[in-house]
Amino acid sequence: MIREEIENLIKKFVKNNFGIEFKEIKIERPTERKFGDYATNVALIIAKKLKKNPKEVAERLSFKLRSQDFKQFEKIEPAGAGFVNFFLSKEYLQDKVKEILKEKEKFGELDIGKNKKVNVEFISANPTGPLSLGNGRGGFCGDTLSRLLEKSGFRVKREYYINDRGEQIKKLGHSIFGDSQAVYKGKYIEDLRKKIKGKIKGKKPEEVGKMAAKIVMEEMIVPSIKKMGIKFDTWFSEESLYKKGEVDEVLKLLKKKNLVYQRDNALWFKSTQFGDDKDRVLINKSGETTYFASDIAYLKNKFGRGFDYLIYLWGADHHGYVKRMEGAIESLGYKKEQARFIIFQMVRLFEKGKQIRMSKRKGTYVTLDELLDMVGRDVARFFFLMRSPSNHLDFDLTLAKIEGEKNPVYYVQYAYARISSILRKSKIIPEKLKIETKNLRLLNHQSELELIKKLLILPEIIKDTQEDYQIQRLPQYARELSADFHRFYRDCRVLTDDENLTQGRLGLVMATKIVLKITLDLMGISAPEKM
Repeated sequence: MIREEIENLIKKFVKNNFGIEFKEIKIERPTERKFGDYATNVALIIAKKLKKNPKEVAERLSFKLRSQDFKQFEKIEPAGAGFVNFFLSKEYLQDKVKEILKEKEKFGELDIGKNKKVNVEFISANPTGPLSLGNGRGGFCGDTLSRLLEKSGFRVKREYYINDRGEQIKKLGHSIFGDSQAVYKGKYIEDLRKKIKGKIKGKKPEEVGKMAAKIVMEEMIVPSIKKMGIKFDTWFSEESLYKKGEVDEVLKLLKKKNLVYQRDNALWFKSTQFGDDKDRVLINKSGETTYFASDIAYLKNKFGRGFDYLIYLWGADHHGYVKRMEGAIESLGYKKEQARFIIFQMVRLFEKGKQIRMSKRKGTYVTLDELLDMVGRDVARFFFLMRSPSNHLDFDLTLAKIEGEKNPVYYVQYAYARISSILRKSKIIPEKLKIETKNLRLLNHQSELELIKKLLILPEIIKDTQEDYQIQRLPQYARELSADFHRFYRDCRVLTDDENLTQGRLGLVMATKIVLKITLDLMGISAPEKM
């Protein structure tokens, strides 16, 4: 990565010239071209440490760096009161095109993960009805994050946790009976009732709920997940934790560690000992184990399977659950840093500027299946990925239904299709494309250079996202890359009378195709050759 190259050379120079060692140096991409391709404020930090003028430090650092005649930079200059700006050289950018063409689909692969094993658990919707839009958001984001972590060098396993016992299952049973404790409504409940009508006589609500939940999983949830384009490595049943005695085992372990106590005829976990705002019930006064007891056993099971890190993608209603889970992790002898919790905010559906109200329990809502039927998988994936998990997502159904460039998905896919069209017209087999340095040196137009710069950002996008899980960077990058390509196509004729120039530009077009395909693959979105 260019950013890493700059960081390393600055570290070396700062140590040699100022006697200061930095573990990390902040390198940014300025929003305005006049401030260079990359910039750092390290001179400000040095000046503060040495009690010197930051502008003078920036000038000295810039001078020292320039004196080394680095080939990757056209110029290095001080700016403002302590910044150093870096401008990439044309030759450096041109040579990077050849690098992308050589690496092909491996471009952007990182070794950050060091082959460590990661469990990503997402969706895990209660088997009480069809998947909702919120489930869709967690599903697409979880799958995309998994793809990105794999690209970063982690061994990833996708997991779905089936809550097939407990209170929600009882509520489903009551809903099938249609008694005073019924919670769920809608046509699907009526359909479930018809399917198991002859089997529920004399059964308890929990038994009926389990029967219905099995049908919901097999006939509603699993087909929806297949339609989403997601493949889980593991479908894990909560009930299995009880059948195998794993819940009893973990409760005994916590008792042995003196991390539980009896109060009000209930068993409590000392959650406050680990920073939670209150202790949590493991077995209630009715003698029933809670979801939290299951979750602790499930944690132990996951770590027992050799996972180095656990990632959970949860809805907004789980926000208060994080602290107790971190406490549970520490109580089992692991570090809370070994688990990451991504909390997604709500999804709101809009059409023609008006919000469509939804309520699962009233039976009046748009299911994920219905949305996929309306807009298709590619559009749904892209739209769900466009916002940060910490922000509410307003899904614009009107925009999503547009089959044209106003729709951001089609705008990106059209760029890919246009690239494919150019390569078809060139009648050149990609493998036989002659990418020689003399041809690449002809890529001097501003639109060509800006496109190359955008291609080289992908590894940075991957690195940053595997750190903070802000996956909205991917669709944003895809749109920016497509815009730069469309601009290049407008400004630079690819198939010209100059064979060398044509070869150079075809090389750039092919490199763009590679990077755009990688980006679409990371999002699980198709890359059409024709549109």
